[in-house]
Amino acid sequence: MFKTPSACIEADPDKVAKVVLMPGDPLRAQFVAETFLEDAVLFNDVRNMYGYTGTYKGRRVSVMGSGMGVPSATLYAHELYNFFGVEAIIRVGSSGALLDDMECKDIVIAMGACTNSNFAHHYAFPGTLCPTADFDMLYDAVKICKERGTKIKVGNVFTTDMFYNAQPDIPTKARDLGMVSVEMETAGLYLEALAQHKRALSILSISDHFFKPEALTAQEIRESFDEMMEIALDTAWIYSEQA
Repeated sequence: MFKTPSACIEADPDKVAKVVLMPGDPLRAQFVAETFLEDAVLFNDVRNMYGYTGTYKGRRVSVMGSGMGVPSATLYAHELYNFFGVEAIIRVGSSGALLDDMECKDIVIAMGACTNSNFAHHYAFPGTLCPTADFDMLYDAVKICKERGTKIKVGNVFTTDMFYNAQPDIPTKARDLGMVSVEMETAGLYLEALAQHKRALSILSISDHFFKPEALTAQEIRESFDEMMEIALDTAWIYSEQA
C-alpha cells in the first residue's frame, strides 16, 4: 500500500493533477469524472471522499470531493496543496441566491468571501485577513463566461459555518451588504490558498433562492450543473499540464 503523510488521502502524488476541481459532494466528483473526463482513474476513496484524475482536452485534471463546511474543505485543500503537489483548486459547488435578479442554475464567480468562520484566526495575523480569489484564474473564468455568453454574477459571497442559522435575518443583512449568494466553503479555500502561496477560485451554481420559492433537488444539484463544470474545466485547462 502506498504510504502518504495524509490520514485522509491515500494516493500516489503522481496520480494527482496540478489542478483539482473540488465539489462538496464526492458523488458529484464521480459524476464529473465519468461525464467530462477521459480515461478517469480513481486515486482516492478513503472515507468515500472520491478523487479521480483524467484528461480534459488533452490535459490532466483531477476532481475530488471536499465535504461540507470550511473545516472539511480546508483539510483536503491543505493536504492537496502540501502533500500532493497541487497548484490550483477550483471549487465547483452549489450556492443560495440573495439577489432578486438571480435564478436557479445561474453562475456565481466569487471574487471574495465574507464569513462568520473563525478559520482565519489560527494564522495569528494582527488584523483581518481578506479571503480573495486568485486574480488570474478569476479573470480567465470571467473571460470564458463572456465568450460563452453565460449570465454570471461576480462579487462577494457569504461563507457560513451554519447551514441552519438561528438568526433568520442573516440573508437580508448579507444582501444589504452586497453579497450575491451564500455557501459554506469558499472563504476557507481562499485563506488556505493564501497561506500556502497557491491558486484558488470558487465557481458556484445557484441551487435555491433565499427570497423566492425556488430550489433544485439533491439529484439535480449533483447532475445538472453542466455549464458550471464546463466553465471550471475550461479554466482549469489553462493551468493544467499536458497529458
